Amino acid sequence: MEKVAALLSPLIVYLVIFLLNIALPGRWVTGYVTKVNSTEKLRYHLNGLQVMFLLILILILLCYNRIIGWDWFYNFRWYALTGAVIIGLIFSFVMVVPYPSVRKSFSADYYFGRAENIQVWKGRIDVKMWLYLAGASMLSVNVLSFAAHHYLLYGVHASAGIILSASLLMFFLVDYLTFEEIHLYTYDLFAERVGFKLGWGCVAFYPWFYSIPLWATVSLPLNDTPVFGLIIYCLIFFFGWGLSRGANLQKYYFKKDPTRTILGMKPETISDGNKTLLVNGFWGISRHINYLGEIIMATGIVLCTGHPLLIWPWLYPVYYIALLFPRQVDDNKRCAAKYGPLWDEYVKKVPYKIIPFIY
Repeated sequence: MEKVAALLSPLIVYLVIFLLNIALPGRWVTGYVTKVNSTEKLRYHLNGLQVMFLLILILILLCYNRIIGWDWFYNFRWYALTGAVIIGLIFSFVMVVPYPSVRKSFSADYYFGRAENIQVWKGRIDVKMWLYLAGASMLSVNVLSFAAHHYLLYGVHASAGIILSASLLMFFLVDYLTFEEIHLYTYDLFAERVGFKLGWGCVAFYPWFYSIPLWATVSLPLNDTPVFGLIIYCLIFFFGWGLSRGANLQKYYFKKDPTRTILGMKPETISDGNKTLLVNGFWGISRHINYLGEIIMATGIVLCTGHPLLIWPWLYPVYYIALLFPRQVDDNKRCAAKYGPLWDEYVKKVPYKIIPFIY
């Protein structure tokens, strides 16, 4: 019976997230993306942080009342993942079939998606934003359950590195939902379509794969890292966070107000009289310094686990490399088409794609 419940658990959790997203109050904000065949910007109802915290509170109450164990989602992780994979496949199909084809084959449409932006109830639910919220919230459940399993296994002798790794993952999620509005101005929201890549990716891949540093290590024999090492690994994580969050914040504020001074730094731009590009600060170091920040953050999380020679946790930062380096190529093509000679000028001023002085 518990195995069946575990198989259905992602569906139940996602339904709860959906209902909380609708029911809880939130901020209405205007995004960067425009409606199809219109100059009107899409509006979004944002309450992600409240949804995640209330979901966690509900699960804590279930655990406290012994309805499920504190590490229930760890113990039944394979069944829950299987359920999520099935949900993701069906969800992606439902999000693709009703819309006109945009590519030569259905398989390509199914993978990349057809519709760019899907909103229901006058924007109260935006499918893209809901997918990221659902993935982040489910990931928080996994992280806390996996960390609980480690503590139940080792008690007061639990690894400080494992607890720190889980804490950094939770910081990553809280930070993402705190700055939820800023992600309305990122590549995912204005370039991706809703299909398997985004739908299955958020429903099945994101919540379980991003927890792989913990998945692979919480049951292993203790291998504590010295405090000095943990401090270094923490600094690596926050260095990456500074690059990623700083770059995204700078771009967000620039798009909202191109004259705004950020951290005492006045924006420097190039323009063709119609379009304008930011060329200083984080965006003067490399054209995608935020991508480098994501990779460095993931590296810090893996190192904290205390098992640097174990291959499985390293799949997390390797995935970022496999995702973001090709994305940079796609984004470069999109920007070249959008900005023309202005983009060529920017490339000359900022020659490095992701890694300063190297690539």
